[in-house]
Amino acid sequence: MTLIADLQYFSPSIFYFHLSKFTYCIFDQYEHYQKMSFRNRCTLLGGNGPIALSVPLIGGRNQKTCMKDVRILNQEKWQGRHWKTIESCYNKSPWFEHYRDELAILYTRKFDYLIDWNFTCFQWAADKLSIKTVCTMSEEYIENYDTESYENWRVKLVPSTINNEFRDVLRYPQVFEDRFGFVPNLSVLDYLFCAGPGI
Repeated sequence: MTLIADLQYFSPSIFYFHLSKFTYCIFDQYEHYQKMSFRNRCTLLGGNGPIALSVPLIGGRNQKTCMKDVRILNQEKWQGRHWKTIESCYNKSPWFEHYRDELAILYTRKFDYLIDWNFTCFQWAADKLSIKTVCTMSEEYIENYDTESYENWRVKLVPSTINNEFRDVLRYPQVFEDRFGFVPNLSVLDYLFCAGPGI
């Protein structure tokens, strides 16, 4: 079976947990950008609770364009801010030092298109988790896939409903669990820094 998915900014760890069960995955680059999604944001856990990091976009979040054409607003120097937040949240986590230097370099690379940034983030995380699923980009937009051969997750992982569908599927010790209890469905970065490789 092949998974059809939207390409997100350091997706919630539950995506990688399920992705590892598929042989193939196709990221839909021809879908229209969806606001209020994980396409340009991820959620971390800091000392005061969950923190949403958002990649600024040229044209804002209300644009109606193919995902492959969504451009990043790099004048805002967002990568430096995101990296400082990541360091602040996870510098005491068990695995942060293991990943820090390599990830810091990623946050210095310039990307003009959101899809290129997201795919690079995906590849980095998938490599650390030893995901063997073969992942490619779509060549066209297909609204309805054959359900016997494909599983469509393009609108399954969204901030407004993710905790209803995937509350306790993947548990691991978190840095601030003593303050907030376990917070489900954070970015895969939270999982990697707290639990390390493998999923």
